[in-house]
Amino acid sequence: MSAIQTAIDRYEMPQAAVARHLQVTPQAVNQWVKGLRPVPPRHVLVIEADTGVTRHELRPDVFGASAPKSRRKRSP
Repeated sequence: MSAIQTAIDRYEMPQAAVARHLQVTPQAVNQWVKGLRPVPPRHVLVIEADTGVTRHELRPDVFGASAPKSRRKRSP
């Protein structure tokens, strides 16, 4: 399952309702889900905040493949 489909599922509403929430057309959301167009970066951050699907999962080409890991000192 794609990251955008996971996010849509987490919204627990139809694609048309997600489209209204994001202020885009239902056709745009459908194109994202089908992989015809990428999710625009301006929507990625909102989707991440709403669903927990990370920007790195939604658009690795823009935000990188994964979040940088913090470097902690290990205690002896």
